[in-house]
Amino acid sequence: MKTVRQLLASKGHSTLSVSPESTVYDALSVMANHKIGALLVLSNDHLVGIFSERDYAREVVLKGRASRTTAVAEIMSKQVITVTPDNTVEDCMNLMSGKRIRHLPVVENNKVIGILSIGDLVKETIAYQQFLIQQLETYIQG
Repeated sequence: MKTVRQLLASKGHSTLSVSPESTVYDALSVMANHKIGALLVLSNDHLVGIFSERDYAREVVLKGRASRTTAVAEIMSKQVITVTPDNTVEDCMNLMSGKRIRHLPVVENNKVIGILSIGDLVKETIAYQQFLIQQLETYIQG
């Protein structure tokens, strides 16, 4: 199975982020424009949190807060679980399912170098399984 480094080489390293001072409304606008479900929260290029649709639903909508005046820092998830480029796709899948999260920032030398979504990992897992099936079929056919 591929490592995170290999997956990022094909997927790309691009990430989108907001500052902790950004409003929830501005963060939601970025997410809507890019059709994504989460944003990294960076302060001086240092990962300080992650803001997701879940955070918005639980901390703004359900608590009656205003998205135009609430700062991302007030509602973001501060305990960010990360992986390194040397982790495997399987490691990431186990971590995501065990922790019930949908996004994993990839950190190397204390710097964010990418982000993986559950969709990225599912897509890679399916491709790997198809490869294995093809190899087994070739072996069986001799």
